[in-house]
Amino acid sequence: MEELNLKQTEQLWHGSPRTYAIGFLSSIILTLISFSLVYFELMSGVQLGFVLGGLALVQAIIQVRYFLHLGEEGSPFWETIIFAFMILILLIVVLGTLWIMFDLHTRVMGNFFHD
Repeated sequence: MEELNLKQTEQLWHGSPRTYAIGFLSSIILTLISFSLVYFELMSGVQLGFVLGGLALVQAIIQVRYFLHLGEEGSPFWETIIFAFMILILLIVVLGTLWIMFDLHTRVMGNFFHD
């Protein structure tokens, strides 16, 4: 295997100014769309929640792709595997916390607020 110099390593691990600009502009546009939907009350309720959740997911994918450069590494994809494991652990912690809090609320408050 050939030894890489510093310039080749930087090119391998970092994106070009063009990719950073695409990622930055995409993130700004998605943020402005989300802000506009809420500020100008173009949607409300559950529909707004789903649209904002979708926009947040798209923005997260853009940032992972253009800023973290996930999926661009070589054959073993170790960074992608580690990222997927981190997402799994994060989901377990967040969903477990929500489960515990809702269960605690039900046990402590019961049907206090229900008619």
